[in-house]
Amino acid sequence: MRQALENPFYYLDNFRQVLAWVGERHGDLLNDEERAFLDRFPQVPQASQALLVRMVMRKGTLFRASKLRYAEIGCPLEAAPALLEHGWVEANPALDLTQLFALLKKDELQRIFGSTTQRKADLFQALQLEHAQARPFASWCQGLDDQAFGLSIGELCDRVRLMFFGNIHQDWSEFVLADLGIFRYEQVPFSSVSRAFHVRADVDAYLHLHHCRERFEAGEPVEQVLTDVPTAPYANEWLENRRGKLLLALGRQCEREGDLPLALRLHADNRYPTARERAIRVLERCDQPEAALHLALSAQAAPESEHEAQQLQRILPRLKRSLGEVVARRVQARQPERLDLALPRPETSVEHAVREHLTRDEAPVYYVENALINSLLGLLCWHVIFAPVPGAFFHPFHAAPADLARSDFFTRRAELFKPCLDMLGGDEYRDCIRRVFRDKFGLQCQFVSWGLLDENLLELALHCIPAEHLRAFFQRILQDVPAHRSGLPDLIQFWPAERRYRLVEVKGPGDRLQDNQKRWIDFALQHQVPIAVCYVQWTENAA
Repeated sequence: MRQALENPFYYLDNFRQVLAWVGERHGDLLNDEERAFLDRFPQVPQASQALLVRMVMRKGTLFRASKLRYAEIGCPLEAAPALLEHGWVEANPALDLTQLFALLKKDELQRIFGSTTQRKADLFQALQLEHAQARPFASWCQGLDDQAFGLSIGELCDRVRLMFFGNIHQDWSEFVLADLGIFRYEQVPFSSVSRAFHVRADVDAYLHLHHCRERFEAGEPVEQVLTDVPTAPYANEWLENRRGKLLLALGRQCEREGDLPLALRLHADNRYPTARERAIRVLERCDQPEAALHLALSAQAAPESEHEAQQLQRILPRLKRSLGEVVARRVQARQPERLDLALPRPETSVEHAVREHLTRDEAPVYYVENALINSLLGLLCWHVIFAPVPGAFFHPFHAAPADLARSDFFTRRAELFKPCLDMLGGDEYRDCIRRVFRDKFGLQCQFVSWGLLDENLLELALHCIPAEHLRAFFQRILQDVPAHRSGLPDLIQFWPAERRYRLVEVKGPGDRLQDNQKRWIDFALQHQVPIAVCYVQWTENAA
């Protein structure tokens, strides 16, 4: 694998692989311009191909020729003409002042504008009114021995990358990390028709929503972004989930800005998780307790998640009291074991300080947080997680199925998970986990934390955690993977001689339990899982 980077054109080979992959599997989703690019790219000289790919893989779309010098390419001015001929790159692009300042150094700007202003920001302020119009690079930089290029096919390449990965956050670095052996992936068999998208409109919609979110995150007003967010739900559940997530973020921003009517409209029409809870809270803020109570009671009858049920336990009594209704006193829930420690302020984290304080030769303590239980689940159910379920895998760089966060992740694989979970009824599960740990060590998996898990910790966990506890943990996580694989306690302590263990959540001075941590604590108490919450004060503050 490492020999791949001995080839100076490794990045070009990777780009060619993506083009071939997309051409073979997504050819029917390409328009004429995109097909023409895939057909013509192999026909230009190698140096020109490499220069284009270097530009595609760098940040932005504007480049100075002097910054595009690579030994394997040679002179960029000699490699560029073939790219200019096809219109993939633009020579001497028009730049506004902001773009010019991004390309040039301070001393270059001072020379061009005849200024002695020391700070780049001050120089920009002084020039922005006088130079409001965009101009070609050469017109700005007549005294500068350099040229500029603008990448014209950045969006086309983003679309190709999206069709390959099925998401916009994975990029070309995946290939390099894999070539170096830093990241290794499970090789999942999939057919030639396995792909992220099946109609071009879904690709368009994904990119459109992504651009809307970029605009929002860049600070564009909510109402401007909303004009371009589709009002009708998508038929595609995956896209509708993305639209709902964006609408939730826009609605929350409206809440912060005090535009409660718009926030209510966005939340009320949104089926994305927690949108209903936000609608209840906004109704309450709008002094509409009757409407808020009606919606809250409807949610209580069929809560969408443990999170919503937990929030309703707080919201409903408040709403009822505001309407003059009698509220029954809540039964005090069982409480976990409480540990109170006064420790010297450590140089490391409070969790590590508690670990060092509690650990004993006969009862070692490990800082594991969410990693241990999730890792054991990943090892036991590895072959199910990486089962070639339709639509779950469609490129070589998957650390998890593409549908991991979907509500039907478990139900689509229920029959496959059953034998794995049934192993917890005997001793077979230990051998299975050990075997997968040995055979798959280091392969990327979103469940397994290889950096934390060693053989000693693994054996302690298998020896001390009862199978019925593992089954309960695993079943809860699989019910709602995005929500339930976090919030687990920070530490675990083992007593190997007694084959028992204890989970410990650590809270430093002023820190409080988070909602997802409270839900895990409640779950542990319901299933007789030994659990404690450790509250720490620093000795210099204790009196």
